[in-house]
Amino acid sequence: VSSGQCVHTLRGHNDEILDVCYNATGSNLVTASADGTSRVFNTMTGACHSILIGHEGEISKVAFNPQGLRILTASSDKTARLWDTE
Repeated sequence: VSSGQCVHTLRGHNDEILDVCYNATGSNLVTASADGTSRVFNTMTGACHSILIGHEGEISKVAFNPQGLRILTASSDKTARLWDTE
């Protein structure tokens, strides 16, 4: 933050982003969106390398497990889903 420069602008969602979570190493982050998808981004390149599709409502919460091997998403469709990251 000392330079004040934006490193990456992460794009791809069609509606607002409601939650963001870094993995333990900071190499990836996952977003939760009102468009019903979550996206996994590489923090070094800013590239989206996975789109998690399956919820029938907005995704309001997202988290990595401590090992970074799974992602938990929680949705207004009244479900929570676990996703493999590999």
